[in-house]
Amino acid sequence: MRIFDAHFHIIDFDFPIKENQGYTPPNFIVEDYQNETTEFNVLGGAIVSGSFQGFDQEYLLKALTQMGPAFCGVTQLPFTVTDNEIIHLHNNGVRALRFNIKRGGSEDLSKLDTFARRVYDLVGWHSELYMDAKELPGIALTIGKLPAISIDHLGLSEEGLPHLLRLVEKGVHVKATGFGRVELDVKNTLKSIYEVNPDALMFGTDLPSTRAKRPFEYADIELIQQLFDEQAADKILYKNALQWYFK
Repeated sequence: MRIFDAHFHIIDFDFPIKENQGYTPPNFIVEDYQNETTEFNVLGGAIVSGSFQGFDQEYLLKALTQMGPAFCGVTQLPFTVTDNEIIHLHNNGVRALRFNIKRGGSEDLSKLDTFARRVYDLVGWHSELYMDAKELPGIALTIGKLPAISIDHLGLSEEGLPHLLRLVEKGVHVKATGFGRVELDVKNTLKSIYEVNPDALMFGTDLPSTRAKRPFEYADIELIQQLFDEQAADKILYKNALQWYFK
């Protein structure tokens, strides 16, 4: 099966790394990622900035240069960033803005409405939210009116699934990632999201699985292949994310 890895991290200690909530991540450079995925048919993907990288962009620009044009970046930016800097990042392969509500290190959620619209209008970026879906009701009206939003790691919790599904009905995309870090029934969640919107799910390895109780393993890919027919699995593993990031 072909794969677009919609969520992984590159962690390069040649660039600023901040301890976050008492956690410092492992070094995981481009070569490490390529070695970990050498047996998979990875044809592209999205490098995602973590809480421990804050607003640093240099590591991401280096990694994107190394990975090539089939890969793009998801970054964290302060609300004060200039239009010129956003355009510069876009021209160098960045395609989304991340709000890390779960771990911090990103702009505050209070800026979501204005900031998400700004980057979408300026360069066509969607915005990605790392948060527990049980907290979605407080911002559901805002999210439902935004042009392009995705939620990380299946929304994290069983309690949040009904709220997540209501947003999926409105076009919100969901990362099928971090199966070893969520508190929910992965099989049921995958099937439920696909039934609501077959275009919504986007697989990612979540490598190197920072802070996950159980790191990514090939069985996560096999699970998708077992649950869905070949056409549906191709959408989840490749097509949905490719169209989302490179629309």
